[in-house]
Amino acid sequence: MQNLTLTWQASAGASAALYASAFAAGRARRATPAALLREAGTLLALFTLWQVVGHLSVMSTDHALDRAEWIHRTELAFGLPDEVAWQRAVMPHPWLVQGANYYYATMHFGVMLVLLLWLFLKHRENYAWVRTTVVATTAACLLIQFIPVAPPRMLPGNGFVDLAVQYGQSVYGGAVAGVVPDQLSAMPSVHVAWCVIVAVAVIVVGRSRWRWLVVVHPVLTVVVVVVTANHFWADGAVAVALLLVVYLVQHATAGWRGQTGVPGVVQVRPEDGRREAKEHSPAVR
Repeated sequence: MQNLTLTWQASAGASAALYASAFAAGRARRATPAALLREAGTLLALFTLWQVVGHLSVMSTDHALDRAEWIHRTELAFGLPDEVAWQRAVMPHPWLVQGANYYYATMHFGVMLVLLLWLFLKHRENYAWVRTTVVATTAACLLIQFIPVAPPRMLPGNGFVDLAVQYGQSVYGGAVAGVVPDQLSAMPSVHVAWCVIVAVAVIVVGRSRWRWLVVVHPVLTVVVVVVTANHFWADGAVAVALLLVVYLVQHATAGWRGQTGVPGVVQVRPEDGRREAKEHSPAVR
């Protein structure tokens, strides 16, 4: 099972083609298709960057395992629950293990794409801040990932087991179209960052009382990345911290521009309200 199906060259080419199609649609005065193509091209460009950065580092990969062991020791020293115990709790249940492996491999991309499509088609006024949040948070995670850190599953001496390999479900087991996903970029967890973005966006933008059920997604994601030994607690904590910084920066810059700075809230200026009232008022005869 493999969740990366394009080389960075192919995804970059597809991104360029989408941008060209968006330009052509814009020239033909097809605003909505042009915007949709442009956004798809942006996401593919981000995917390209993710792939390229995953194979680069500013430090030697020789100490990636040492860094992972240090994270594990530090967590235990602070009294955090041992991820090994959580993993052992699900190992006697093959259906849970296989479900967790599938969730890890597919849901982070799948749910994020559904969210962005929903926002673009149904809540266009809120699309930009979510898209910006995704791009900025992912970029921040990638900067830290220049320092190689191994995932827990590479520490069998600490008691971790690579459950995806055991069940033949590893997304790192082989290459598709020349892609071999990087395995030493566990810190921080983009999976956790994205699932929290999804939850925040749905809760803020949605109006249904059922929208709170989206909280299940980040809870499941955190449990899944831990029991599959793909991430430590610390990987998720750092990702959420980066996301909070991104939200704070967005709030601050929105304030500087005279906007509300609150995600999902569109401010109407007084002059806009007066202009709208004038446009809809009956003509004076």
